[in-house]
Amino acid sequence: MTTSTSIEQHQLCTFYLDKFFFGIGVEKVQEIVRYQKITRVPLAPPEVRGLMNLRNQIVTAIDLRDRLDLPEYRGDMLPINVVVKIDEEMISLLVDDVGDVLEVSQEQFESSPETLTGKVSKLIRGAYKLEERLLLILDVEKVVDLTGY
Repeated sequence: MTTSTSIEQHQLCTFYLDKFFFGIGVEKVQEIVRYQKITRVPLAPPEVRGLMNLRNQIVTAIDLRDRLDLPEYRGDMLPINVVVKIDEEMISLLVDDVGDVLEVSQEQFESSPETLTGKVSKLIRGAYKLEERLLLILDVEKVVDLTGY
């Protein structure tokens, strides 16, 4: 009789910001859409790029570069919207580019690197060491929580 050991697998939607590779659980992702026109909101925190109309639903767009203290994007490409659903509210996370959906095992997961400092250290749940790079896992609930203002 053989016993099989079950290793918990996680599917992650991946994306790029600057030179970093990030992931969030696919269960949080509603959809990925091209850049949409965004209307600025007066007096909003700097991370809030504005509001966009996504099929007649108003969605808050958060600039992840700003939220993670990364330098402003200087290229000519428009960001991509990774639309997440948190507590029945849809929020767009603006990213540089989208990667693949990856399946990783729980045994590859490690706590956040100690080299992370500032805002970003509070917004990262941990990391997966992949063959070619480090995949940082965002804590989506903390990323979209802007109540600290």
